[in-house]
Amino acid sequence: MSLMSEISEYGAWQMKGQADAQAIHHAKRAVLDWFSALYPGTRIDPCAQLLKAHHSELGFGRSSLPGCGTVAFAPTAAWITGSVSHAIEFDDIFRDAVYHPGCPTIAAALAVGEDLQVDGLTFLKSIIAGYEISTRIGAAIQPAHYRFFHTTGTVGCFGAAGAVAALAAPGDAGIMGHALSTSASFASGLQQAFRSDAMTKALHAGNAASVGVRSGLGAASGITGANAMLEGEVGFAAALVGETVDWKTVTQGLGEHYNITDMTQKNHGCCGHTFAAIDAAIALRGQGATIDNIAAIEVQTYQTAINVTGNHEPKTAFECKFSLPYVVCHAFGHGAVRLAAFDEQAMSDTQTRALMKKLTLTQASDLTATFPKQRAARVKVTLKDGRELMHFAPHRKGDPEAPLSDQDLNDKFLELVSPVLGDAQAKTLMNQIWSLDQLTLADLKLAQA
Repeated sequence: MSLMSEISEYGAWQMKGQADAQAIHHAKRAVLDWFSALYPGTRIDPCAQLLKAHHSELGFGRSSLPGCGTVAFAPTAAWITGSVSHAIEFDDIFRDAVYHPGCPTIAAALAVGEDLQVDGLTFLKSIIAGYEISTRIGAAIQPAHYRFFHTTGTVGCFGAAGAVAALAAPGDAGIMGHALSTSASFASGLQQAFRSDAMTKALHAGNAASVGVRSGLGAASGITGANAMLEGEVGFAAALVGETVDWKTVTQGLGEHYNITDMTQKNHGCCGHTFAAIDAAIALRGQGATIDNIAAIEVQTYQTAINVTGNHEPKTAFECKFSLPYVVCHAFGHGAVRLAAFDEQAMSDTQTRALMKKLTLTQASDLTATFPKQRAARVKVTLKDGRELMHFAPHRKGDPEAPLSDQDLNDKFLELVSPVLGDAQAKTLMNQIWSLDQLTLADLKLAQA
């Protein structure tokens, strides 16, 4: 059996078989966390620009644009919600794949699920399938793929297409295979997009979601894809990895262990490559290192973190979210890095900016060697009285080794969603998500919010 056939057989089995209770619970966690990122994302760029660009398409179809009070046809809805949910930088991560699966996968599944009027349990099972397929492909191609490509834009196509095929043709392995194969041809997203102050990075997730919708629905209507698209001599890996890939890791344990149970849910509203250093800074702050008494900061971390977040002079909110010096110094001053860290007053704070000039950022070979499976940082501070304090963060708060609890996710959801929906409506939606396996997607009435 070919690689794509094996993956597709899994996707079909996932929709036909008994739902794994733990996986369903974690799928609810993923959906809750996705909405936590989506709603505040509707209040920042590029949401307004996307709504303006697609104004003639709004108001038609059954797929909602939550937070925007309207609907669209499924591909457009997935394009917009996939992009918007990635904009706020609070979306989930599958660490081993350097990948945010929720934005493309859930955006696509929601758009098609609403259009097909499916029940909540079917929706959750499709998300599990999309997460499982895409996270395994993503982990197999790292770290080589991440040199140039944004995994959420590339591998996200598989997550979205897998979820949509599972909804459009439940239990049909052939359609699943064609959907995945077709989506691979449209996988895209270059890292240069998030090394500048541009809106493009968020669009990578939306494009992957839209590709997944079109590929999945197309396959269900008879469009065929190339079966060897992943491992073929001019296929996905040859073009986007450039190294030999151990594809056996993709299918080992399929259906036995679910990667959706090993997600990282963000505790900070910025790039995940900065999190270990932020956690260390917060720990040192608790030991007495404050923005007023620090003479010097040394951060040691892995090379990719430096490549992506080594900006010492960020000017915009987007740049600050991808500036390890900024977010670490903000954490020393405030004890957290939430949405308020990126308003104009916080970004121009003179104490934070002065502290950034005292921070040095260096690569640690041992931490680089364990990327992407471990995201660690060491932070040492020298205080003005000469004392030195150091903290090593081997993992990030929110990683599988230190997961956010269900209550943590509830608190995060209410913090981020209540300002958009209001307290009462946010609490109602939160409770509905935890009961989604007993409801239909229509019960959520998302287009009205």
